[in-house]
Amino acid sequence: MSTKTTTDAATDYGTELFIPLNKLKKSPRNARRTPHSEAAIEALAASIAAKGILQNLVVEPELDGEGAATGCYFVTVGEGRRLAQLLRVKRKEIKKTEPVRCIVDTANDPHEISLDENVTREAMHPADQFEAFKLLAEERGYGAEEIAARFGVSAHVVRQRLRLAAVSPVLMQVYRDGDLTLEQLMAFAVTEDHERQTQVYDGLSYNRDPSHIRRELTRGQVAATDRRAIFVGPEAYIEAGGTILRDLFTEDRGGFYEDAALLDRLVIEKLGQIAKEVEAEGWKWTQVFVDFPYAHGLRRTYPKPVDLSPDDIAARELVQAEYDALSEKYEGAEELPDDVDERFAELETEIERIDALRTAYDSDDIARGGAFVMLGHNGEARIERGFIRPDDKKPEPVDQADGTGEGYTVTEDGEIIENGGQNGAAVPEPEEDEAEDGKPLSDILTRDLTAHRTLGLRLALGEQPDIALLAVTHTLAVQTFYRGMEAHCLEIRPTSTSLGGYAEGIEDTAAGKALADRHQGWAADMPRDVAGLWGFLTALDHASVMALFAHCASLTVNAVQLPWERKQRPAETVDRLAQSLALDMTAHWTPTVRSYLGRVTKAHILAAVREAQGEEAAYRMAGMKKQAMAEAAEQLLAATGWLPAILRTPEPEDAQTQAVEDNEIGNVSEISPDEGASSFPVAAE
Repeated sequence: MSTKTTTDAATDYGTELFIPLNKLKKSPRNARRTPHSEAAIEALAASIAAKGILQNLVVEPELDGEGAATGCYFVTVGEGRRLAQLLRVKRKEIKKTEPVRCIVDTANDPHEISLDENVTREAMHPADQFEAFKLLAEERGYGAEEIAARFGVSAHVVRQRLRLAAVSPVLMQVYRDGDLTLEQLMAFAVTEDHERQTQVYDGLSYNRDPSHIRRELTRGQVAATDRRAIFVGPEAYIEAGGTILRDLFTEDRGGFYEDAALLDRLVIEKLGQIAKEVEAEGWKWTQVFVDFPYAHGLRRTYPKPVDLSPDDIAARELVQAEYDALSEKYEGAEELPDDVDERFAELETEIERIDALRTAYDSDDIARGGAFVMLGHNGEARIERGFIRPDDKKPEPVDQADGTGEGYTVTEDGEIIENGGQNGAAVPEPEEDEAEDGKPLSDILTRDLTAHRTLGLRLALGEQPDIALLAVTHTLAVQTFYRGMEAHCLEIRPTSTSLGGYAEGIEDTAAGKALADRHQGWAADMPRDVAGLWGFLTALDHASVMALFAHCASLTVNAVQLPWERKQRPAETVDRLAQSLALDMTAHWTPTVRSYLGRVTKAHILAAVREAQGEEAAYRMAGMKKQAMAEAAEQLLAATGWLPAILRTPEPEDAQTQAVEDNEIGNVSEISPDEGASSFPVAAE
């Protein structure tokens, strides 16, 4: 074989030539019809820049119509390398006349040898590639960025391959033997703990789904999307000595916090710092919890409306004026400038701060009460104020006429002391005549007379519905807003089950916040002393009494279905109530990965998509992995109004009957007179 460095045409078979790049052309007889991908050309260009062209191009001379050489050559083998060099010319890395080493082949059929080039070869096993990258990193000291530059791939791809190379050699051999898929190997690479990898592999049964493998490997660790991780933050966690595990092969949303105990400690410490700030407001005590202590059993007070100071009113008007001016200026704008958007946020925050000053706790409630500081479901601190412990309750009102009350006495100077003595002294026994004069009625007679009074009240109350509504509302309100106070005479006991223990984060939903705001609004209007509640109610107009009655009644609704309960009739009543209220759950709930789609089977996901978007949409998703399917379904179901059957309000029976009747009438109307003549009797004349 001879080597020439000339641009003259050469037709000798086997001649090695250095041909200028601009003299090389794509062969019309190349077997590859599908173009090279941009990524492949990028990779070839990077490889050539780092190492040169490692494999000669195979070319044949271009001939004109008369069979004479034109001086150009068709590239039979190596079109990808030619395109890579052209890319380097475009980037001004080389000149267009850059010499390219080629072998002239005029003996073999160009189409056949280009086909042979791509068929009779075997690609390197991926495991060998992973380990080869690892050797470059260990022996040459190349970092991910440098390896990426030398092979025309992204640094992220290099890191992925290096992570795969770090999988246990035992599992790597299983992968080589074909007993593990690449997706499964990628799942094992979520951790670098070889012992843990092998342990999970040995424990696998029929379920070898990559998502199952990842769950097993990260069991005991905390996802970065967990509220605890959000609250503490990665910086504080790492600074405290924690480590975060990253999954390079999935959207890990921040990885996994490996030290759950450390994370829990940091949560409590941070909540404790916030609790100190709350206690500085003047509260007698604060308590820190991760979750709200629903069984606290404490009475709660609420802030009352107060007037804003002149300075606050002026500041509120100034901020509102600026907000209104900006709103008018940018009305109709599709997108706000960053500085304007930021200013809107600042103004809204200031308006909320000033509006919060319109209510305040009584100083006496603050001095006697306390607050719970907890971790909210959105990863932010949740502060609930105004709880009064039994020992901190105010004494019951006393009878000012005789200065005595149940268990205590009020002296002339207003001091409250226990009955049975003042400053430890015994109360003198009354004289016999005085005792006779003040002797109460006997217990039996009192019972007899009050029974008759009860009968009279029952008879009268049943004849006056307006007063009955008032009495029931009073009974409900006493037990709703004055916990622990026995100030009602109707034997009605409302029970309100907390829903926070059944559905995580339900208090943070829009519906949960709306109910809490409504309750706090009524609580702020309630008289401080329960003795004034009846007068408060009688002063309300009828619509307000009805609204309060409805609110108190609403808190007793319980439609939660527990696994061990199989009560059919209450469930039917729930449906009737939903029908009467025309309840539309699409206003309060949407199907998301967290709320539904990530918690049901793939079959349920596909059924939801099929019902909302049609069979074709479900068919396109059928081959997806569970997590990807759930995320795609969330997008498809958004704004469709789809609900699971358990959340749907059934149509009233009358509507169902009417629909059936309409359908039957429609069928009758479609019958022609002749067809229906024998089916329907003719009325007698």
